[in-house]
Amino acid sequence: MKSAGLYLLDASAIGLSGLCLLHCIALPVLAAFLPMLAIWSKAAWVHLLLVVLAAPLAAAGFWRSHRLRPLPWALWGLAMAGLAALLAGALGWTDENRETSFTVAGSMSLASAHLWNWCRRHRIDIDAGA
Repeated sequence: MKSAGLYLLDASAIGLSGLCLLHCIALPVLAAFLPMLAIWSKAAWVHLLLVVLAAPLAAAGFWRSHRLRPLPWALWGLAMAGLAALLAGALGWTDENRETSFTVAGSMSLASAHLWNWCRRHRIDIDAGA
């Protein structure tokens, strides 16, 4: 199957988005019960690390997919909006009250774009008889 590696890229990106959501939502709740985790819940380097991992992974997955069959503009837009929101949250371009909202929205947008890409490619593979 020609696009098996692409499925892995999308699956990895969706998993990374899940880790981002876990960091943004669950870690602050856990930190209330285990103060040692509070360090991780507000660590700026974790946000930057997740964006540094997400951006090239997303770019590789979407570009390789686009080369096989052009992606719809709406899919590109959803992915770019997600990355922009993640970047805004990670670099502190928002006030502290909205940082989590931007990061969660960006993560969900990017994961949705990867899921759309996965489903789209799966449908193409089925139509092609792969």
